[in-house]
Amino acid sequence: MPLIFAQPGIPQTIKKIGGKDETKRFLENLGFVTGGEVTVISELDGDMIVNVKDCRVAISRNMAIRIIV
Repeated sequence: MPLIFAQPGIPQTIKKIGGKDETKRFLENLGFVTGGEVTVISELDGDMIVNVKDCRVAISRNMAIRIIV
């Protein structure tokens, strides 16, 4: 399921990163890699703050849709 449907506070394993190559590269540079763990901290109008690799990162709804957990 896309990350936008994940429940806050529950760690999820990233199964796939979708999108164009530059989008995948951008997300990988932020720490979103297949097999990695991500936890939703909060969500507001689809935009999210997530915890990935012990860092908090803000991502848009469009980016969150491309992360499959």
